[in-house]
Amino acid sequence: MAELEEELKSQIIESLNLEDVEIGDIETDAPLFGAGLGLDSIDALELIVMLEKFHGIKIDDPSQGKDIFESIKTMAKFIRAHKA
Repeated sequence: MAELEEELKSQIIESLNLEDVEIGDIETDAPLFGAGLGLDSIDALELIVMLEKFHGIKIDDPSQGKDIFESIKTMAKFIRAHKA
């Protein structure tokens, strides 16, 4: 479980070019948008592309993004559910 979450943190840092952010800086339960990591709507599009590129999961309904990308934990849960 923790392995996927660490992998996601690394992929987010790489995909969004977060040069000043380390894996340890991203809390698993912290919000990715707003007060947490501070991502914005452009970053959300990058996360959708990242899911497809690294995990082969396509999000057909962009309105799902808010729930999926709430935190690293919710992303990992979504990936596990859709890879099974």
